Amino acid sequence: MPELPEVETVRRTLNKLVVGKTICDVTVHLPRLIREPADVELFRKELVGTTITEIGRRGKFLKIVCPPWVLVSHLRMEGKYRLARQNEPYEKHTHVIFHFTDGTELRYRDVRQFGTMHLFPAGEEEQHLPLKKLGPEPLSDQFTLEWFQAALTRRMTKIKAVLLNQEFLVGLGNIYVDESLFSAGIHPERPASSLLAAEVERLYHSIKKTLSEAIKSGGSSVRSYVNGEGEMGMFQLQIQVYGRKNEPCLRCGNAIERIVVAGRGTHFCPECQK
Repeated sequence: MPELPEVETVRRTLNKLVVGKTICDVTVHLPRLIREPADVELFRKELVGTTITEIGRRGKFLKIVCPPWVLVSHLRMEGKYRLARQNEPYEKHTHVIFHFTDGTELRYRDVRQFGTMHLFPAGEEEQHLPLKKLGPEPLSDQFTLEWFQAALTRRMTKIKAVLLNQEFLVGLGNIYVDESLFSAGIHPERPASSLLAAEVERLYHSIKKTLSEAIKSGGSSVRSYVNGEGEMGMFQLQIQVYGRKNEPCLRCGNAIERIVVAGRGTHFCPECQK
């Protein structure tokens, strides 16, 4: 958390709020969040004077484009961006502040302090980690049914573990894997290679539909997620299985179960996902 729909919602919000703004200074209160360059003062100097032209996304990563640089930002579990006036009081755990020439500030707040920032020359960001090894985007033309079917036949591990692997397919995390598998009627512990062609096709469409509907709803605020304007997502109102242990399945009425797969709490219906 946040997963692809939440990061995409933040991207769209920040595109409205900060594109066209020029950075006049950068304040870093927690240097270890800055992974590239290692010199935080160099990070600051390179960004001063640049103008944000676009907010992009790759999987769960934001790409803040400020030529000649791209800032790759991973929110991890609790990272949040918020646009504020420079005279507004700072919230606790505000670790990085981008000061703009118009008197506003883009503030990065991270209670858990797990977020990361990498600065790369524009156009080179996907040649380096953390973006270099990411798999295809599930809502892009790269993600075809033919590719998905071929890729799964080579995977002997459990289907949930495969879908959580960002080098296989980006953007999916615990919530949307559980929801997609439920929608497709597939048990999370099934070996990926055991899925029949019809099951793979159902899962393919379930992934795309689940993510698209979550984006329309602004993501899921099941913990502390809000977008760049402080607004909650609403997809949690549509959740079928995630976080619903012992509650009745909305499809068949049997109790939702929780197990651990790939180290993650996993929710499923034992009747609908045999």
